[in-house]
Amino acid sequence: MVIDLKHTRPTGKTKLSPGKATGSKGWMELLNRDIKIFGKGLNDRKKEAFYAELAILLTSGIDIRTALEIIVEEQTHAAIRELYLTIHNLVIGGMSLSEAMHQTGRFTLYEYYSLKIGEESGKIREVLGDLTVYFSRKIKQQRQLTSAFTYPAMVLLTAFIAVFFMLRFIVPMFGEVFKRFQGELPPLTRLIMSVSDKFGLYAGITLLLLIMILVVSWVFRKEEWYRKGTTGLLLKIPVLGMILNKVYLARFCQSMALLLSSRTPMLKSIQLVRNMIGFYPFEQALITIEEDVLRGKLLHQSMQQFKVFDKRMLALTRVAEEVNQLDRVYTKMNMQYSEELEYQIGLISNILEPAMIIVVGLLVAVILISMYLPLFQLSTSIM
Repeated sequence: MVIDLKHTRPTGKTKLSPGKATGSKGWMELLNRDIKIFGKGLNDRKKEAFYAELAILLTSGIDIRTALEIIVEEQTHAAIRELYLTIHNLVIGGMSLSEAMHQTGRFTLYEYYSLKIGEESGKIREVLGDLTVYFSRKIKQQRQLTSAFTYPAMVLLTAFIAVFFMLRFIVPMFGEVFKRFQGELPPLTRLIMSVSDKFGLYAGITLLLLIMILVVSWVFRKEEWYRKGTTGLLLKIPVLGMILNKVYLARFCQSMALLLSSRTPMLKSIQLVRNMIGFYPFEQALITIEEDVLRGKLLHQSMQQFKVFDKRMLALTRVAEEVNQLDRVYTKMNMQYSEELEYQIGLISNILEPAMIIVVGLLVAVILISMYLPLFQLSTSIM
């Protein structure tokens, strides 16, 4: 029997039993932000630290109860300390670690089943190490993307402020001076002055449109048509679409490798990855893939239907299925995709930084030149 985990995820407000989950997926979060409201779960950084320390303590020979007690004692954040203390008390009461963590409602089904299978197979330390690596790489990708696009965003904001100030205050000052001159102004000057005259209207309309887009995005963020449309549009954006797709390919490989190496059945692995990957094209692809695999179709054959899986992924999946080494192959592929992402994001960052500076310089230069052209003409005519 296949457990249908579609659109299920534990929340911080509802306690779940292992077989049930509630909640619905929101709109696709581009970077799967690391910072979250605590009531809805731990952020990735806290989870990485928790799994890393727990793995170290268990590897050193300390039992699970003592390890949890040590982790609880070192916590300075009251809410996190309370969460870990709850897990500790549940374990002392006879629950397994996976059941205790799941009972709090602060951990995903992906983490729950990974730990549960690790406990059943006697590989809990290995699973904890794999979860540490998973969250570490996820955080690294988030920081790389943030670093790559933060500087251009700041430059664009600075450019907007500079252009706003010039069009709103500087250009009108020159305009008053030009009214005293006789003769026709240069075309570029007339264009900039026309833009300046209507800039307030344009700025208001632009701001209104941005507010409307934000409101619509918030209201319809959970609707299937909205998620399908926005993610499809993102994937079509040059460069950004390629990077975004590769981010989720890396996460897909890492998640599948972790689950399969823990001896999770193929169908359950697909279900869990589908419910935690949080990106509409992959979710829909995995729904179909799950159905195909259930009917006896090979994994790589079903994946061929979807453009989100590149040719390398398909070829290596086919080979991995033939030699029954999917977990190892996906581990290697995750490393390859992660390395490619690191290089490509760094390259984009290096290109965008000077490009943004050039764009800002050109905008300011065009405005200044347009304002000084009539003065140059006037000085020439006087001479």
